[in-house]
Amino acid sequence: MRYKRALALSIHWQDEQLAFSNYLQHHCVSGHPLTVQVLDYFSDWRSLDEIMAHFTQYSPQSLRKTLEQLVAEQLLLEEGSAQAASDALLADQWAPWLPEGAFHFATKDTPFASAASSEEELAAVVPVTEPPALYRSALGGEPINLPRAPSPKDAFHQTLLARRTHRAFSPQALALDELSRLLGLVWGVQGHVDSAAFGRLPLKTSPSGGARHPVEVYVMVLRVAGLAPGIYHYHPLHHTLTLVNPVATPAQASLYCADQEYFADSAALFLMTAVFERTMWKYHKPRAYRVVMLDAGHLGQTFCLTATAMGLAPWGTAALRDSLIEQDLGIDGISESVLFVTGVGHPTEAADATEPE
Repeated sequence: MRYKRALALSIHWQDEQLAFSNYLQHHCVSGHPLTVQVLDYFSDWRSLDEIMAHFTQYSPQSLRKTLEQLVAEQLLLEEGSAQAASDALLADQWAPWLPEGAFHFATKDTPFASAASSEEELAAVVPVTEPPALYRSALGGEPINLPRAPSPKDAFHQTLLARRTHRAFSPQALALDELSRLLGLVWGVQGHVDSAAFGRLPLKTSPSGGARHPVEVYVMVLRVAGLAPGIYHYHPLHHTLTLVNPVATPAQASLYCADQEYFADSAALFLMTAVFERTMWKYHKPRAYRVVMLDAGHLGQTFCLTATAMGLAPWGTAALRDSLIEQDLGIDGISESVLFVTGVGHPTEAADATEPE
């Protein structure tokens, strides 16, 4: 057996203790500063014989116990293990964006309060301080009053004003034509532009940093006329759906969205993932991770406006069960990872979205 230090490892001070965190495995443990010196030796794969020959000041029994502890806490990885395979994939796919890219993995699978939480549990997460001001007045000169023109009555502006996040839906199924229009207008390729440096690039209705379009979309079909329930991958160029998982239920939809029960009544969910390599190939600096997030946000707003214009009831959420969704999509969560989920249904007869004052 050989051992190597985890790449997905961060070390920081926390509450006056030295904390060692494997952010890929979501595991954190406190340790003595001597642990840093021990881990430093494992920058490459080390056999047991090499370890014994290097740490001659310690007994074989002590070294074996230490190795067991470091492996158990996922600071050292055993060659051939699933954790080592994930770590190697991280090294291969994310090298240009590390260590800053650790934020992505460290924030996956965050625990969320659920409807089943006790009053005590819910009270524990409610802020006890006053909220910050929602508006900021800049210091300096006198404010300049702008003219208040009447709101335009054209269809685009009416769509902007009508957009709301819905949490109640009628039992009516989504028509296949409605699903097709949503996918085509939001994620579909509308044309191409030739670039001298980067070749033929796709044009879509939402902007994308460097025209890299890292976001993929999978449709969780619950109630779409003429389409069996399941999870489908959408091909934006060919405008086709391919079944990747035949299991799709309302309970599963709620579970995906951190037990938000109202989304179980949606007709379809749109699971947005990112293939980071597309953006990373052009932008080597980790700041480009922000660009991927912006891309997902652009698509989410385009989706909401498109659905609103079609008379549908859209919503979006970042409260996700990341690893569960990635497992059901059959993706590894490293080279491709879920970012954002939107959904849609038909509105109820009584509008449930909040009206502006």
